[in-house]
Amino acid sequence: MTVLEAFLQGLLQGFTEFLPVSSSGHLSLFQYFTGNSGESAFLFSILLHAGTLVAVCIVFWKTILTLAVEFFALLSDLIGKRFLPRDMRPERRMLLLLLVSLLPLFGMLLLKDLISGFSSDNDITVEGFCFLLTGITLLFASRHDRGRKDARNMTRRDALVIGAAQAVATMPGISRSGSTISAGVLCGLNREYVVSYSFILGIPAVLGAIVLEVKDALQEGLTLPLPVVLTGFFSAVVFGILSIKLVQWVVRGNKLKYFGYYTLGLGLLVIAIGMFDHLTGHILQQMLVG
Repeated sequence: MTVLEAFLQGLLQGFTEFLPVSSSGHLSLFQYFTGNSGESAFLFSILLHAGTLVAVCIVFWKTILTLAVEFFALLSDLIGKRFLPRDMRPERRMLLLLLVSLLPLFGMLLLKDLISGFSSDNDITVEGFCFLLTGITLLFASRHDRGRKDARNMTRRDALVIGAAQAVATMPGISRSGSTISAGVLCGLNREYVVSYSFILGIPAVLGAIVLEVKDALQEGLTLPLPVVLTGFFSAVVFGILSIKLVQWVVRGNKLKYFGYYTLGLGLLVIAIGMFDHLTGHILQQMLVG
């Protein structure tokens, strides 16, 4: 892998991680057509995800800090038996609802190896169908009226629905941000609130995925040169920040439908290319890699 390829993958990861178009799906396509698929590509993808994790922490540091303070205050109240479920600040409700949204992810642990296999195999047909699902979801959500729910009146059911959307989005080609934001919009959440909720919810999800793969990373080793690694990581951070700002503008202006059209068209194209390449012994991949 060259420095330029690392930069392009960081750019792809940074922009598509937060835009509702699926970073894992685009990264899988890039790796397929450049010959950078396989275990080393999967490990490099983990590094890029760490870069986008840093981007979220930079943009939402105030909210994250507030939630961290609230977490320790909650522990203090639980120990001192002062916890009152019916009388909670919005920050505390948001913290507890985020925990509820994380529950569906535990069920996906059983399918971890299967899902990672889709990302590193030599086939892109599954990604195509997942892009289609992302497009349909975005178009459906774009037709929904503006909601008014926020941390004060969001329900546990809303949190579970968003959490389930995030769990499904572990498949390459299904956008995590697109799925969780769409689910929140369909549940009647305020558009600005659902963006921050979605991105902060992604922090423990991405962090957990990284932790789960650390053992494999240490065993396999990341044999890429340091300049390549640093280029990929920092480009993911920079373009991740720019992407978050863009998504905030897109959701406020109810422009999700344009990304829906894009992923719908991309899905149809990827399915067609994937089936053709499979039937012809990956001739297109060989031409591009060669």
